[in-house]
Amino acid sequence: MTILESAPPSHGQADGTYVVTHYINGTRIRSRSGRTAEVFNPALGAPAGIVHLADTEEINAAVAAAKAAFPAWSQEPPLTRARVLFRFLALLQSHRTEIAKHIVREHGKVLSDALGEVARAIDVVEFATGIPELLKGEYTEQISRGMDAWSIRQPLGVCVGITPFNFPAMVPMWMIPIAIATGNTFVLKPSERDPSPSLVIADLLKEAGLPDGVFNVVQGDKVAVDALLRHPDVEAISFVGSTPIAEYIYATGTAHGKRVQALGGAKNHMVIMPDADLDQCCDALIGAAYGSAGERCMAISVAVAVGNVGDALVEKLAPRVRAIRVTEGNAADAEMGPVVTAAAQQRIERLIAKGVEENAALLVDGRGFTVERFETGFFCGGTLFDHVTPDMIIYKEEIFGPVLCVVRAPDLKAAIEIIDGNEYGNGVAIYTRDGGVAREFARTINVGMVGINVPLPVPMAFNSFGGWKRSLFGDQHIYGPEGVRFYTRHKAVMQRWPNAIGKGPEFAFPTVK
Repeated sequence: MTILESAPPSHGQADGTYVVTHYINGTRIRSRSGRTAEVFNPALGAPAGIVHLADTEEINAAVAAAKAAFPAWSQEPPLTRARVLFRFLALLQSHRTEIAKHIVREHGKVLSDALGEVARAIDVVEFATGIPELLKGEYTEQISRGMDAWSIRQPLGVCVGITPFNFPAMVPMWMIPIAIATGNTFVLKPSERDPSPSLVIADLLKEAGLPDGVFNVVQGDKVAVDALLRHPDVEAISFVGSTPIAEYIYATGTAHGKRVQALGGAKNHMVIMPDADLDQCCDALIGAAYGSAGERCMAISVAVAVGNVGDALVEKLAPRVRAIRVTEGNAADAEMGPVVTAAAQQRIERLIAKGVEENAALLVDGRGFTVERFETGFFCGGTLFDHVTPDMIIYKEEIFGPVLCVVRAPDLKAAIEIIDGNEYGNGVAIYTRDGGVAREFARTINVGMVGINVPLPVPMAFNSFGGWKRSLFGDQHIYGPEGVRFYTRHKAVMQRWPNAIGKGPEFAFPTVK
C-alpha cells in the first residue's frame, strides 16, 4: 500500500481553483504534509490554483521510483527509447496550444511567445529522437598485436532537473528528452510559480509509452531542492536560474558527489556600431529587451551605443517603447504581458527608482502601469534609460524585467571592455555592416553565445546552450551534443582474445608491439 495519497482525476476544488500535484511512478500524488502554495494568474493579480509542495517523503518516493525504473530502462535499445520520444513528439505537437495556454495563465507571457517557447521545446525532442546515432562510440582496430579498443557512452542513473519560472515548458525540455533518451531516469522539480506544464509533459510521456518511474515530477520549494541535492541516489543535477542559486546548487551538489550543470543569470549587451541600420536595431531591441516582459535569461538589457550613434538611437527607440501593446497575454494584439509576481513588479519598480536616484536619464517610465479590466495585474510598462554607466546598480543587477539601459562607448574597444568587465557572460549581440568588425568581435568577446545582427543568439537544439563567467557553473553546456555528454559517462574498452596472448607474465605497462 502506498504511503502517499493519489490526487483525484479532476484536480479541481469546490471553489473553482485547480490543484497541481506531484507525479510519481506514473500516478498523480498529493503531499502528505499538506504543504501548499498559491499559483497566481499574474494578469489578474489573483490566485488561480493550488500547488502541493513536496517534503522529504515525496522526494524519497520519486527518487526511489526513478532508481527502480533505471535498470530496465537503461537496458532498452536506444532505438526503443527513440520510438517513445517519436510518439511523445507527435503528442507535443498536437497539444502545443494547450501547453501554451497554461503558460499564459501562470507565467503571463503573450500567447504567441508561449507558442514559440513550446516550439523550441519540441526542437530538443526532435534532436533526442536521433539518439542511436548520437550514442555511437569510436573503434580502433589493432592498437597492439591482437588487441582492439573502443569507447562507449553509458547512462548515469537518476538525474534531476530544477527549472525556472520563465520557461516552464522549454527549459525542462532542455533536459528531459536527452536524459531519458540516453537511458537515464529523471525527476523534475519545476518552478512552483507555473507548475501546470510539468504535469502535461508527464501525461504525454506516459501516453507515448514511457514506463512508469522513468519520469517523475515533484512540486516544491527549497525543501525539495535541498533534499534532491543531498539525496545519495541522485547522480546528476541540471539547473537554470539566478546566479546566486546556481552557485549554491553547484557547490552543494558537487560537495555531495554529483555531476552538476548550473546555468545562472545574465546581463546581455547589444552593441550598435555607427554603420548599423538603426531601424533594424530598434526592431531587434524592442523584441529582445521587452519580449516576455524582459523575463528571459537571454533578454537584451543593455544597448551599447558606439561613437555618435547614441542620440539617433534613443530618438528612434523611445517612441517605440511607449507604443508597446501591454495587456493580458491572450489578447490578439498583445505584445507584452505582466511580470510573474507582485514581488517581481515591486523589485523592478524599486530598481527603476534607483536608476533615477543614480542620475541615469529616464526616457520612458514604466512604473505604475495599469491595464483596463486587469487593474490588479502585475504589469510594468516598458522602461528606457539613457546615459547609464557601469558603476550604476541598474547596470550591475539583473533586473529581469522590461527595462533597457543605454550605455555610451566612444569606440568598439571601449564597448568590449565594458562587456568583458561585467560579471556575466551569457549572451551578446553586435549590429554592424562591417564583416571584419563582426568577426573580430565574435572571436575576442568573453561571452558564451554571440549574435551578429541577431539579437537573441539562442543555439538550435543540435548545438548547445550556455554562458561563460558567472552565467554557468560546471564544465558542460546544456542540450545538444554537450547535453548528451553530460547525461552519459565515457567508458574505454580494450580487448584481446586468448589465441593472441603470449606466454608468461608482462611486467611492463602495455605498449604497442
